[in-house]
Amino acid sequence: MVAAVLKRISVTELLEGMYIHELCGSWMEHPFWKTRFLLSNPKDLQRLRDSGIRELWIDTSKGLDLPSGQTVEQVAEETAAVLLAVVPVVQGKRAALEEEVARAAKLCDSAKKAVMQMFGDARMGRAIDVAHVAELVDDIAASALRQPHALISLARLKHADEYTYMHSVAVCALMIALARQLDLAEDEVREAGMAGLLHDIGKMRIPLALLNKPSKLSDSEFATMRRHPREGVRILLDSRQVSALVLDVCLHHHEKIDGSGYPHHLAGEQISLFARMGAVCDVYDAITSNRPYKAGWGPAESIHKMAEWSKGHFDERVFQAFVRAVGIYPTGSLVRLQSGRLGVVLEQHATSLLMPRVKVFFSATSKAPIRQVIVDLAEWVGRDKILSRESAADWGFRHLDELWTGLPAR
Repeated sequence: MVAAVLKRISVTELLEGMYIHELCGSWMEHPFWKTRFLLSNPKDLQRLRDSGIRELWIDTSKGLDLPSGQTVEQVAEETAAVLLAVVPVVQGKRAALEEEVARAAKLCDSAKKAVMQMFGDARMGRAIDVAHVAELVDDIAASALRQPHALISLARLKHADEYTYMHSVAVCALMIALARQLDLAEDEVREAGMAGLLHDIGKMRIPLALLNKPSKLSDSEFATMRRHPREGVRILLDSRQVSALVLDVCLHHHEKIDGSGYPHHLAGEQISLFARMGAVCDVYDAITSNRPYKAGWGPAESIHKMAEWSKGHFDERVFQAFVRAVGIYPTGSLVRLQSGRLGVVLEQHATSLLMPRVKVFFSATSKAPIRQVIVDLAEWVGRDKILSRESAADWGFRHLDELWTGLPAR
């Protein structure tokens, strides 16, 4: 076996044909999910140059070394024609976000009513209509297949007083998207959606005053709230039609990889794949939603926070798949571009997390509105890119979501 010959170089010295051994920096700063690979695609080279990565390690035993007697600029000039001829990757056959939003909005309304009915039945001690639940999951799965970001992003825009019901709809959609990102079989995708829809059913045995309390829970109140996974399993067992997988997610979606979760303090591989998925989806929707006691964080800020927690809280592979499913800058995120424009993210790129479609509407420089234009960052490589995520509250934007949904404020 040939020993690795490693060399640390600047990203500006990177050339096609080099073998990347390690990227220096957080995985959140670059669009690649493989850590070692031969750089053979000019588009990948450009993405790296446009990313937040400044240095990297190359293995010269598996690829090119720095050129001798020739500057990087000279070599770059020779390949410029190739780079300029690259056609942006076209997304697969999916409905445009604008087309699916209206359908997804109607589905959100009908799903909320269905979940309210289902949870009301559970609160009254009546059996869950599992066949009706399965139909609802199929409708949500179909919407996610047409356009994965429409319903997921709409379900995030819930009022605090409808959180309990719409949270279940949102986690259902997120579980479906994550299951497909993990390349699970379609029957497992449906089971994941069912688990998402029913994961919080145990809250129907928690006092309403506690669920809707407009301030932080006391220690004793939180102890009561922590009973909901066990209570949920009791409700679902009474229905006698729910799979062991769904029961497991209901019971264990608050477990953490480091063993500090509840109710059983499971750790690592003791937690099933679907429960690990449920943990990620549950937290994301919870922290992006407005609650009686707290305003939700923006979607991009939430991804950033979860990345900080991921080592002890989440399974790293599952979390990274989740980010691939929703984006580093999910639909609805407010971002600042290198050009000084502010925009809201509309749609994710098929292969790069750093090049979504963005609707720009405001100048950060002049602090004034500008003509609204949709910018496809995949077509602006080298000319414009996302510099940072921004807070709508900091800028005083009250109706940011209208810009990407095209719907009036709720």
